[in-house]
Amino acid sequence: MEQQLHSQLKDTVRYLGATLGDTIKAQLGEEWLERIEKVRIDGRNSFKGEQSAGEELKALFADLKDDELLTVGRAFAQFLNLANIAEQEFNSSNDISDPVAELFQHLETADVSAKTFEQALSQLKIELVLTAHPTEVTRRTLIHKHGELARCLSELNHTQLTDIQRQRIQTRIADLISQAWHTEEIRSVRPTPVDEARWGFSVIENSLWEAVPDFIRELDAKISAKYGINLPLDATPVKFCSWMGGDRDGNPFVTAKVTEQVLLLARKRAAKLFAQDLDKLQVELSMRDCNAKLRDLVGDVNEPYRALLRPLLRRLQNTEKGIMAYVNERPADASDWVSRKEELLDPLMLCYASLCECGMKLIADGYLLDTIRRVHCFGVNLLKLDIRQDSERHANVFSELTRYYGLGDYAQWSEEDKQAFLLKELGSKRPLLPDDWQPSDEVQEVLDTCKVIAKHNRDGFGIYIISMASLPSDVLSVQLLLKSSGVTWPMSVAPLFETLDDLNNAESVISKLLSIDWYRGYIQGHQHVMIGYSDSAKDAGAIAAGWAQYTSQEALVALADKFNVELTLFHGRGGTIGRGGLPAHSAILSQPPGSLKGGFRVTEQGETIRYKFGMPVLAQRSLNLYASAIIEAIVLPPPAPKDSWREAMTAMAADGRDNYRQTVRHDESFVPYFRVATPEQELGKLPLGSRPSKRKPTGGIESLRAIPWIFAWAQTRLVLPSWLGVMKAVKKTLDNGHSATIEEMQASWPFFRSRLSMLDMVFYKADPRISAEYDARLVPDELKHFGEALRNELTFSIELLLKLLKQETTMESDPKGKESMKIRAGYLQPLHFLQIELLKRIRAQGDNECPVLERAMMVTIAGIAIGMRNTG
Repeated sequence: MEQQLHSQLKDTVRYLGATLGDTIKAQLGEEWLERIEKVRIDGRNSFKGEQSAGEELKALFADLKDDELLTVGRAFAQFLNLANIAEQEFNSSNDISDPVAELFQHLETADVSAKTFEQALSQLKIELVLTAHPTEVTRRTLIHKHGELARCLSELNHTQLTDIQRQRIQTRIADLISQAWHTEEIRSVRPTPVDEARWGFSVIENSLWEAVPDFIRELDAKISAKYGINLPLDATPVKFCSWMGGDRDGNPFVTAKVTEQVLLLARKRAAKLFAQDLDKLQVELSMRDCNAKLRDLVGDVNEPYRALLRPLLRRLQNTEKGIMAYVNERPADASDWVSRKEELLDPLMLCYASLCECGMKLIADGYLLDTIRRVHCFGVNLLKLDIRQDSERHANVFSELTRYYGLGDYAQWSEEDKQAFLLKELGSKRPLLPDDWQPSDEVQEVLDTCKVIAKHNRDGFGIYIISMASLPSDVLSVQLLLKSSGVTWPMSVAPLFETLDDLNNAESVISKLLSIDWYRGYIQGHQHVMIGYSDSAKDAGAIAAGWAQYTSQEALVALADKFNVELTLFHGRGGTIGRGGLPAHSAILSQPPGSLKGGFRVTEQGETIRYKFGMPVLAQRSLNLYASAIIEAIVLPPPAPKDSWREAMTAMAADGRDNYRQTVRHDESFVPYFRVATPEQELGKLPLGSRPSKRKPTGGIESLRAIPWIFAWAQTRLVLPSWLGVMKAVKKTLDNGHSATIEEMQASWPFFRSRLSMLDMVFYKADPRISAEYDARLVPDELKHFGEALRNELTFSIELLLKLLKQETTMESDPKGKESMKIRAGYLQPLHFLQIELLKRIRAQGDNECPVLERAMMVTIAGIAIGMRNTG
């Protein structure tokens, strides 16, 4: 059956490829179509190991003109896009697995009682934080076309059609593919933070708005059937937050003004969506019978439900129009705007209670219940906006302020003196900020951001995250800034521990904070801590970072228990392995025991948002996966590691760190090799997200963000950050006589098993042959030994992993994933050879710009990212 389904997927990919071929032929002629087809066949044969096919590709690309290289690049980038769309639609339509049913089986096997399950269910709190890190390489105008294409494929593959209907859909597919071909696939300018936020709103409108109530309804039905338990009406197992328009860490384009605009535009979108819901409810709730409470409120009218909802609909419409006027700096009266969740919820709940009392519970549990659940999930603000800023920016405020007061430079004070000053001011009733003080523009921007928080409803905000937090004063300083700006509610302030040292010191920092009486009173029994995956892996390598993340979470969980505080760990994972990306189920079940008691908060980044939540059916499946894995981890937590496992893991982490840093930090050949062997420098020109690729424009490798760091290595298929130094460390532990321990860890410890599983997938995506091609054309002779050494380590690492997993080839345990990559491999191969030719030509030009070459370069970068199904 599975083989038959994969055959169907291949047929769909071929059909879409042929349709794109027809489009190319219509514009460029038969000769071009034959050329593209030859490149495709050579690419496929090269992937299979035919060296002559690779040589033919190189020779062909060397002979093509610059604009012709662009055409070839566009063709194969679009082939890969179409393959991804076909696979996404295929998976959404043919995936018959049921994560919740599988959960029930596991719980039944473990003899878990209904009461235990109910307790775990009450702890189910999922917060998904949508972020616009520069990983989404596909333009939003193309995302819309791709969504339409997926819908057409679903109709074509899964509906009984007449010949005329089938022809109509095929014509529409050809139309959409032609539209995409004639559309610029690379943005001409970077998106603004407001553009990114609007994209996030569209994900909610086009997918999550439908998926969330469907997910809760289905979950409720399954739980009721299994355990006789029903979710309460106000159940909110999932909530959504955003960094788009709130994350100003290293992004000068996210200003206080932008944050305020994004807050208002989110309210505007929420008002629009709830107005649509109420308009539909007005049509459906035409009944006359109602309870006394509703009758007293609306009087003796024939249609009491409509009479109650009509004024609310008008207010929502006024809210939408008014915010639009305000944002465009036109006069706007906010007195009639819907500003609080209760203004929506109270009339809806009155309708619900009345319908139930009057024998119409079936109607109450229909679209009305869906709307009630949307109010609980999204509220009038659509999502909660997190604020993120670097700790140095907060310290600069106090440095300027203390110098103004003649107290010296705050930055030069000891940590004890900083804490004493901050706590004294937190307890003071006098204003901290003098009226006649003229701070620098950077400091004023920090203060203006805090004032925006004070100005708007607390329900519009998530938490305040401090990047590069390493000391208790980093947290206290933000709390003082918020207080001094007029924030009257205790906004949760989360330190982000993201380097290896910061992760290792996390327990000490939080312990010192929780030992402060004022601080414990402020947090009201709930502490957020963010764990950084990207920068810790870039700092110390994958295995050392993974172990530091695990042990810091363990220590923080114990600390929260000691101080009787609820701890919410916020996981800053990316979509790729080098940035902590793991399949959701594996990631959750490999967490330390007890780490989910305070809920599960995680970033969803860039292209992973589209792959997991881009369509309602995909979003509902992703939410089911999260919910089932979290409940399982609460009820059946993974074992705490044995002492022997800890010793082995600690040794491997230390060796892995040293191996990684020896190459990345201490080998003088590394930086020159990285710069020439990868398109790292060219990546900076790609207008992906609104953030610059470096935190500091003048910085080197150390200031390069984790995303372009990962992205650059993925382009050459060396995917180095995900594996460098890891298997050498494992080999040393095996050689020291711990093979039985490693085997036991592999069999019984989800954390360790998931590390090996990640590497299995990484090594399937890696291709030393492709990396060698980049080196042959781009790397000077004196550096070629360096790339050769890296590939030797990669080959050694793959062989050792296969031995540990008892596999002949990579990804044997995931044939579906393997087949997925194989489908795209033939289209990827030509893009690598093409990119190498382009890099050679661009670098030969020196400082002279060639727009056609640069555009072709951007197309190949985006195309390879799409084909690899991850960017950063």
